[in-house]
Amino acid sequence: MTKPPTKPVTKPKSEELRLRAVNAAPVNPKGTHVLYWMTAARRTRWNRGLSRAVHHAKAMRKPLVVLEALRCGYHWANERIHRFVIDGMADNAVRFEAAGVAYVPYVESVPDAGKGLLEALAERACLVVTDDFPCFFLPRMTSAAGKRLKVKLEAVDGNGLLPIRATAQPFLTAHDFRRFLQRNLPTHLFVGTEAEPLAKLDLPRPPAALKEIADRWRPARKALLDGDADLLARVTVDHSVKPVATRGGSVAGEKAVAKFLKSGLKAYGDDRNDPDAHATSELSPYLHFGHVSSEEVAHTLLIQEGCIPSRDLVAAGDGSREGWWHVRPSVEGFLDQLVTWRELGLNLCVHRPRDYDRYESLPDWARASLDAHARDPRPQVYGLAELEAAKTHDEVWNAAQRQLLTEGRMQNYLRMLWGKKVLQWAKSPRDALDILIHLNNKYALDGRDPNSYSGIFWTLGRYDRPWAPRRPIFGVIRYMSSENTVKKLRMKDYLARYGAGPVQGTLGLS
Repeated sequence: MTKPPTKPVTKPKSEELRLRAVNAAPVNPKGTHVLYWMTAARRTRWNRGLSRAVHHAKAMRKPLVVLEALRCGYHWANERIHRFVIDGMADNAVRFEAAGVAYVPYVESVPDAGKGLLEALAERACLVVTDDFPCFFLPRMTSAAGKRLKVKLEAVDGNGLLPIRATAQPFLTAHDFRRFLQRNLPTHLFVGTEAEPLAKLDLPRPPAALKEIADRWRPARKALLDGDADLLARVTVDHSVKPVATRGGSVAGEKAVAKFLKSGLKAYGDDRNDPDAHATSELSPYLHFGHVSSEEVAHTLLIQEGCIPSRDLVAAGDGSREGWWHVRPSVEGFLDQLVTWRELGLNLCVHRPRDYDRYESLPDWARASLDAHARDPRPQVYGLAELEAAKTHDEVWNAAQRQLLTEGRMQNYLRMLWGKKVLQWAKSPRDALDILIHLNNKYALDGRDPNSYSGIFWTLGRYDRPWAPRRPIFGVIRYMSSENTVKKLRMKDYLARYGAGPVQGTLGLS
């Protein structure tokens, strides 16, 4: 992987936008260490939060302590999610040990077993640095911690290429947000990021008090980090959702990035919507859990394509999807997904923190259309149990749901159809939204993420526009059908793999 540019391309304001004081507590210069509370950027490379903590530790000549904890009391906690996160802990343990950094990987066995651990590690700290992630339970957790800690708590935004607080309002369309990016992103691009925050680190040894804390809150056993299924079975989570073959962690994530950038980009532009083509990047779980950085992916790709951002990107743009990055069309398409669409979801979570995941956050036109047709007769009505088990009359939908159940992911185009069909089959639009959020967040490795909420809400009109003709149930919400999907895309192999019956002749389509 390439290193970021050494010369800054903007004023320091870009880095300031990424820093947020969570509380008003002071720095304790007499503390014994600097604590980095790793919550969202679960990696050692291209990690702005870790870089900030290392900066403090070097300036104060203090040891660095890293806490990476995994709760078990959050909504949808299950073996699948836990295993993926724990894989990342195993990678981090190796890298922090090599750098001489005290690392505390803590996996809670029962809800609230880890209560007090952060405060204990922070009690003698100079200050605490954490990640600033605007989605799921993390904002509430960070805010609550700020109120409890007696030392300064800093949150660092390492979510994307654009600082999440560089915008003043939520954007209603991808076009408008893309135009903002094209005019403003160049001044923020790769400013202040480091590829290897742990490189040539020479800090004092960790404080002796860590042993007392470890005796009370025992770090995860190496066997658990290495994949012991029996130890994972003892953790209080949903054991019905089993781990998948896809390994989590930075090592696997970095391999996936390298493989895609080397051999996957050529087919991405033309074939990524075709289920039989297997042309998607499959990076979203690693981006969601912070095992890889979107900044690293973008920077490596731009350098690979011969684009030098500080020279080739100018502060102008009309919001078009192609031509601004000055790279091949397939690469433009991937960057639009990685940057525009991914960070559009972050934008909404930052500016509508209380309702980004609620029906009320839909555009006025979409809610008006959905509400006007909420009582339209449904051709079929399926409840959560039938949908969760992939027991509908539509084998295209069932196949997509089976992929989600067994692999923790879903082919990109079919995920859109999957959402549209639930809207058609649920008792009401609000019920459809609840079902989609539940199924996605329970089974998808990349669920519980701003980007996945964008995908779910897109099926109900977010970031879209009214479409004619007006239809039953959908009104002017964009319509999709399984029948047209089979005609449009190559799906024979996909249906053979995930379907329950013959591909031709017996498909129940609607």
